[in-house]
Amino acid sequence: MTTTGHAQHPDGHGAVEPQHGEPRVDDRVNDRVADLFAAARAAQSNAHAPYSGFRVGAAVCSESGTIYAGANVENAAYPQGWCAEPSAISALIMAGGRRITEVAVMGNGATLCTPCGGCRQKIREFAGPDVKIHCCTETGHLIRTFTLEELLPHSFGPENLA
Repeated sequence: MTTTGHAQHPDGHGAVEPQHGEPRVDDRVNDRVADLFAAARAAQSNAHAPYSGFRVGAAVCSESGTIYAGANVENAAYPQGWCAEPSAISALIMAGGRRITEVAVMGNGATLCTPCGGCRQKIREFAGPDVKIHCCTETGHLIRTFTLEELLPHSFGPENLA
């Protein structure tokens, strides 16, 4: 699936691989972004979204090139659920990673799905303002790429506490 590492299952155990016969992701993206999209798609298929039906998959790439994926997990007590991005970040941290170099987010359908405000701040903890966040359709077609700075301008990060 990737030449730079293996996508990790959202629980951190084992690789997430695309299913045989899955459509190729958008031809406008490089192999790393294609791998991020494939990992986000695999994670999205495991999302727990029985209340909203809005399934989200996210994937983050570490400095080593390893890709970690996560899915949203809803809870009947709505504030207790969590988004896909923190799930992927948790897998990264549990594997010993500390830096995010690239992100992919995939929501339902063809509508643009960017990280929510809280997720933007969580990404910021492990990524610099120039990190790219790729938003794609659930079939892996790129909608738009943002930098973290575009999504979270003038952000507060770890260096503010140094």
